[in-house]
Amino acid sequence: MAFFIVTMSHPDGDGWNRHLAAHVAYIKELVAAGSLRASGRLLGTPLRSGFLIFTVPDRAKAEALVAADPFAVEGLVESLTITEWDPLFGAFAAESSGHLPGLQTPSPQEA
Repeated sequence: MAFFIVTMSHPDGDGWNRHLAAHVAYIKELVAAGSLRASGRLLGTPLRSGFLIFTVPDRAKAEALVAADPFAVEGLVESLTITEWDPLFGAFAAESSGHLPGLQTPSPQEA
């Protein structure tokens, strides 16, 4: 499985309020299924924004899950980034590649 970091921002207004409950229900479904490992709002951003950490087989699956989000279905995503991530340190390190480019020392998993 690969990790993907997703950030998305949403315009304010009635649409956001009208589809928030469906969005939250969808997020909870993804967490229960194991595809979404963490999610939450970003603070101090000019628009309402969220940050999601997916563990899925590939980028196509991450894109499909984002596209099925009620906010995306309703056209309420103003900006979106999807980036593959290798979590070398911290909470997800045991699931990383363990490869530290440019270093000859053991990876965190080998140490």
